[in-house]
Amino acid sequence: MGELILVRHGETEWSRSGRHTGRTDLPLTTQGEEQVRMLAPALAARTIVRAISSPAVRALRTAELSGLSNVEVDPDLWEWDYGGYEGRTSAAIREERPGWYLWSDGIIPGDAQHPGESVEQVGSRVDAFLARIRPSLAEGDVVVVAHGHVLRVLTARWLQLEPAAGRLFALATGTLSTLGTEHDRPVLTSWNVPPRLPTAGE
Repeated sequence: MGELILVRHGETEWSRSGRHTGRTDLPLTTQGEEQVRMLAPALAARTIVRAISSPAVRALRTAELSGLSNVEVDPDLWEWDYGGYEGRTSAAIREERPGWYLWSDGIIPGDAQHPGESVEQVGSRVDAFLARIRPSLAEGDVVVVAHGHVLRVLTARWLQLEPAAGRLFALATGTLSTLGTEHDRPVLTSWNVPPRLPTAGE
């Protein structure tokens, strides 16, 4: 059985400033591009049978720069739709809703482009995705390039936890994580691993 390799896209202007970035299609920053280029050696060392990305530009560019090829696009890997909180920071939201916490309090509806989702709806999306890709894991590793919150919900569901248990898995930009099995049961095998910096002479 292969592992599910999770790649969170590199830094964007909004991720750097802590703004909720759901369906707004932002590019990577220069720093973000440098982050994901450094993921290439770790990915090249794996036996990858499929690579699947969110449709977002930031995810597709991450896949490209990290050396992945034949990348499939799956709309179920879009980031959580933050509705009326799109583009806002948690601090700004808490000025209106003291103590607000995304994982328990959710979002408010937005405009037509950002109608919003509950954590349960995100969970249903990733459940459908996991069901589709599980057969491929019998052949080797599957890489998933996507976003912070959707990958955290996906991890919770892989581990057979409720979708909101994604709150337990902080995830930085430009990192690798792996999900696998032990005695045929789902486990977390690595988490939030930053790119390895080249050593002298490399």
